[in-house]
Amino acid sequence: MVQDVTNRSRSTSPWYLDFDPQNRIIRGKAYFFVKRAIDITACLMVAPIVGPLLLLLAVLVYIDSPGPVFFRQLRTGKGGRRFKMYKFRSMVPNAEELKIKYAHLNELTWPDFKISNDPRITRVGKLLRKTSLDELPQLLNVLKGDMSLVGPRPTSFSPETYRLWHTERLEVVPGLTGLGQVSARSNLDFDQRLKLDIAYIERQSLMMDIRIIFLTAAQVFIGDGAY
Repeated sequence: MVQDVTNRSRSTSPWYLDFDPQNRIIRGKAYFFVKRAIDITACLMVAPIVGPLLLLLAVLVYIDSPGPVFFRQLRTGKGGRRFKMYKFRSMVPNAEELKIKYAHLNELTWPDFKISNDPRITRVGKLLRKTSLDELPQLLNVLKGDMSLVGPRPTSFSPETYRLWHTERLEVVPGLTGLGQVSARSNLDFDQRLKLDIAYIERQSLMMDIRIIFLTAAQVFIGDGAY
């Protein structure tokens, strides 16, 4: 699926192609066991810091706009299993209904939906998205095992809408961040992100995961909000 990318010369190849799929430091089941252990350990370690921050953000969301503090949405995980993913609500409560009204402004290929300066986003929501703090509640999804710290971002649309080659991304647990997020953030459509997801799946390793986490932190620091 990524043959058109991998045929490029090494000098112009993206950094992630330097990870040889045949030369992983930890292979097979051992890699996934260690990855899961890191997910749980990291969530527990940041809990004392993240806990008070979650409370503060919840209060800000509550004061800024009427409606629920958290946004729960069905997402597609490993094997096509649907699960509830948690975020801080960053839009008006009827944002889904307003999609029809603003459909003509959509900048991506359906079923992806993105509008620059989306009028549905609240004042606090703009800050949350710019800093990616709206994604913090997904640490609960990581603890539950629905998600990992690193992996393909779970889609809101069901696996029934996937074409056959799309389903390769369903072979792994989705992530809080992934190769698509650190490569181009929200500027790619679904098929373009799929090629990055497949490149990640074929090369995933602890070193690659660590690099993605550091790149994500750098993008959050400069305020390039997540997709």
